[in-house]
Amino acid sequence: MFGFKRGATIIGEGLKVVGNVTAEGNVEIYGRLDGEVQCKSLLLSRKAHLVGAVTAEHATINGTVEGPIHAAHVTLKSRAHVVGDIHHQSLSIKKGAYFAGRSVQAVKEKQTMPEKAWKKLGSVPRDANREAAAAAAPPR
Repeated sequence: MFGFKRGATIIGEGLKVVGNVTAEGNVEIYGRLDGEVQCKSLLLSRKAHLVGAVTAEHATINGTVEGPIHAAHVTLKSRAHVVGDIHHQSLSIKKGAYFAGRSVQAVKEKQTMPEKAWKKLGSVPRDANREAAAAAAPPR
């Protein structure tokens, strides 16, 4: 019921876990989890039920989630039932999915990329604060 398969932590059908789950890799839930889950990738099956927060890079939901989801990429499959806010960079909602909450898209700005990386691409984004500080600084 609880195991390790193909690099994933599995919570099997018929198993109820009360407490938080933290994994470095993938987590697949076929049973019930009452607690938070933090992982790289989450797969919540059609019969699964999660009561708590989700934090992941990728979250594929086809069961029930009661709580917020914080993931870069979220997919709500046709049998998903989500009650809670979703914080994401990309969100896909398939026909038949139920979602009650707020969708908050977090867009990474160019300024978060190191200046060195932008120079390699051939353009450095303008930063008004940096330019103002440089203008106010005494000359060297």
